[in-house]
Parts: sequence; structure tokens; C-alpha cells
Amino acid sequence: MEKKKIIITGGSGFIGTNLVEHYLSLGWEVINLDICSPRNSDHINFWKKLDIVNREELLRVFHDFTPDYVLHFAARTDLDEHENLSGYSANIQGVRNMVDAIKSTQGIKRIIFASSQLVCRVGYQPATDEDYCPNTLYGHSKVIGEQIVRASANIGASWVLIRPTSIWGPWFDVPYRTFFMTINKGLYIHSGQIQTLKKWGFVLNSVQQIHKLLIGPDDMINSKTFYLADYSPLILKDFANSAQKEMGAKKIVTLPFWLMKLIAHGGDTLKLLFWKNPPLTSFRLNNIITNEIQETSSLEEITGPLPFTYVSGIEKTVAWLKARQLI
Repeated sequence: MEKKKIIITGGSGFIGTNLVEHYLSLGWEVINLDICSPRNSDHINFWKKLDIVNREELLRVFHDFTPDYVLHFAARTDLDEHENLSGYSANIQGVRNMVDAIKSTQGIKRIIFASSQLVCRVGYQPATDEDYCPNTLYGHSKVIGEQIVRASANIGASWVLIRPTSIWGPWFDVPYRTFFMTINKGLYIHSGQIQTLKKWGFVLNSVQQIHKLLIGPDDMINSKTFYLADYSPLILKDFANSAQKEMGAKKIVTLPFWLMKLIAHGGDTLKLLFWKNPPLTSFRLNNIITNEIQETSSLEEITGPLPFTYVSGIEKTVAWLKARQLI
């Protein structure tokens, strides 16, 4: 039987690395299009260096490879841009180029466009898929990317938008690797008696969800938008305590919320002066104390139960950190 072929843009990133590994394990023919080299050195032979802003080169690769499926994860994902949207051209012009590449290529069955939960500020509950409320330029760039996809609905292939929430696990980086590392160093602090509920996502669950969206029934998936998260909300304190125990780190202390705010303001100052990613800033503290309960019932109907609990996900993540001597 002929191998299925898939293009994964951004396959050198966190989620992308796990996706490349998944489809290689299924025996698919994989190309990773990314401006950066793979995080996993085993993937080097499947990588082609390419900036998705380069339209002509992107179209050439699609024409030559003729994929059956496409996962579009290439993006600039940091929140560091504060002046204008031009710094996020990969998230805007890159999406336009992807749409053109899909339109110009015969035989593509489905493309998944990765957006972000930050098309709305943390804690905002959108009334519809097009009810946007970003509070960062990154989030704004992702709104524009979604609008480009929706305006190009007839692209010759089934398409779906996903909004990853706070995804964590093997091959991760800032900010959630920082979360684990801070706990391991004994520097993480609980914020008063606040019990925050989060729908975060373990990356190997996310991979299963993405795969089901890629091959699932068209009437349940085409032209729809899904939040990517584990289905059961976790209590942030319980999650942090479980990570602390699995790493054998010092017990996490609890400080009054007023003191946490003071520390966060200090982190804001340090970030302005010289420290790119201090452990706590006002932005991060707000994220920590804000409930995040996204609607995931429609995705759960498609995927069914997920393979990992957050506890088993923590075990796998800590094993990965230890194997790479990061803790």
C-alpha cells in the first residue's frame, strides 16, 4: 500500500517535534518545513529549511511533494513584540502563503491550521468562534490568521482551525519547561489559598487529538474550530505538587497573594532591565490565578477518551527532563 504523505510546518518546534515522531512511527512519509533545525536530532533527515514567508519556495515544495495531509504549526509564538504586527509576518503572510499552497496542490485531503487560545485574553469566554478579544500583538496576529483561513473557505481541501491551550510535555520550552524547572529548583510558590482550574494539555494527548481531527469524519470537522486541551480541568496547586513529588524537589511553599503581587512587580522590573524570562511577572501571575475552562465537548465527541492522565503525563515529562539532564 502506498505511504501516506504529510507536510508538517513548524515540525522543529515543541508540538511539531511530537507530531513528526508520531507520523514517522505510523510509517508515513514526512517533511518538516521549518526555519530552525529539529530539536530531535533523529528527525534531521526529514527536515527542509524553509521560511513560510517565502511563497515561491513553499509552493515549489508542495508541488514536488504532493502531500495527502498538512499540519500548519509554523509561527512566531513569543509575546515579545509590542510595537507593531510586522514582527509576526509568519503568522499572517505565512498563513496567506499556506492557503495559496493548498489551492495550488491537487489531492490534499485535509489541513489543520494551528491558531492559539490567545486570540482571546486569558479568562475571556468567547460567545462564538469569531468573538475575539486578544490583549497581545501575538494574539492579534493569530486572529488575522484565522480570518484569512475563514475568508478562503473554498481552498480545495477540508480544513480545521485548532487553538492549543497551555500544552506541556516532552520537547517543551518556555514557559512550561520553565514552570517545571522552577519547581525543581524550589523557587515555585503557591499563590495564597486560590484554587485555580485549568484545562491544560499534555502534548501526547494533543498529538492523538490532532491525528483524530486529521482523519476524522468531514461532517464533524470541516471548517470548524476546536480548543486543544485535556478534557478534565486540573487544579493548578495539585498539578504543581504532583510535579514537585515526581521530581523529588523541595515542598512548595504558599505565600499571601499580596506578597505574590509584589514579587511579580519586581519580575516586571527585571524583565524591563535585563532578564528575558523571570520566573514571575504580573502577566504570568494573572495567568496563574485565572481559571481557564475552554469548551472541548465537541472535540471529545470526535476523539473519545485520551490516553494519558496529567499524573502519567508528569511522569513521562520528568523522565524526559532527566534523560536530557535538564534536572
